[in-house]
Amino acid sequence: MAVLYFAEGLPFGIAKDVLPVYFRVHGVALRDIGWLSALTAPWSAKFLWSPLVDQLGTRRLWIAAALTVMTGALLVVQGLPPAPVAIALVLALLAFTTAAATQDVAIDAYTIELLERGEEGIANGVRVSAYRVALIVAGAILLAVAARAGWPAAFTTAAALLAALAVVVLLLPAVDRRQQTPAEWARTFTHWLARPGALPVFLFVLLYKVGDTAMGPMVRPFWVDRGLTLDEIALLTATFGVAATVVGALLGGAFTSRFGVFRGLWVLGLLQAGSNVVYAVVAWVGWGRPGVYAASLVESFTGGLGTAAFLAFLMRICDKQQAATQYALLSALFNLSGTLAGAFSGIGTERLGYGAYFATTFVLALPAYVLLPWVRRWIDDPGAVRSA
Repeated sequence: MAVLYFAEGLPFGIAKDVLPVYFRVHGVALRDIGWLSALTAPWSAKFLWSPLVDQLGTRRLWIAAALTVMTGALLVVQGLPPAPVAIALVLALLAFTTAAATQDVAIDAYTIELLERGEEGIANGVRVSAYRVALIVAGAILLAVAARAGWPAAFTTAAALLAALAVVVLLLPAVDRRQQTPAEWARTFTHWLARPGALPVFLFVLLYKVGDTAMGPMVRPFWVDRGLTLDEIALLTATFGVAATVVGALLGGAFTSRFGVFRGLWVLGLLQAGSNVVYAVVAWVGWGRPGVYAASLVESFTGGLGTAAFLAFLMRICDKQQAATQYALLSALFNLSGTLAGAFSGIGTERLGYGAYFATTFVLALPAYVLLPWVRRWIDDPGAVRSA
């Protein structure tokens, strides 16, 4: 589990935390950074080819192959100039994100098959911890390497880590599984899609974190433009940010367990959206580095709160018999909102300024709450809970 979710978190951290800093440091315009965030689209579209992962080959081969492709893609990226952004660079990054999204599908499916009943709690603890470690390596250690040894060294280091993970994955234990026939797969999936209230629930998944994801691509450029160095960004990401997120996730999980998934969604979700207002105030008023640090801590803490409730909700509405495919669709919807919002984040920030844009992202978080009555029915409906 630790190996798998470190392997899943590292590429995501590179795409979300490293690349925006890399491009901004090299003078790429905010508008272009926003458009480049659309290269995360495969995380939104991965459900389209998730049945292939179910029907062809083994999970371990899919994961190892994806890691190998990502290794090659990063080596190509480190050999290309970051500005102006050329088609070769775009294609290399697209290959990287497509392989990463495919790996996610295979890892989630492999994990579901690997675990025995009763192991889910400790396994998810390992999963979250390993994923966070991977984000630290991506968003902090790789940036520290770039600050001291240059960006080619940082990308080469990341490629070496991915190549080593590809070898380790092939040594993981095999699992016995019965593949569904195409007819069985289609019947199960169609039944899940046809449940009453499915459209509002899926729309809620699409919109719930859109305010957070709309702000995300502009946060690190905001840090750069406020004068933070690579070392400061690494410190802010690796220590304070991670600690605040972990504490928020633990408290969010406790709140959700005590008061229920539904209450967790709307209470913790509002706190999560409120962090965008804090960033807007800091952008308008200033307050120097202490203000940036404070806004970052609030964002990380409340992000942990909201994510804990949101993941509990996604788990609640997945059928265990087809959890990999269903989770791929749900996570694709979530990532789609981030991709679409992120693609226009640079334009929005250039036209409105950081403060007004961050305030606008708070407003974007509110429409999801109109859909809560349908969401509550799915949460309370026993048919939405994983089959025994």
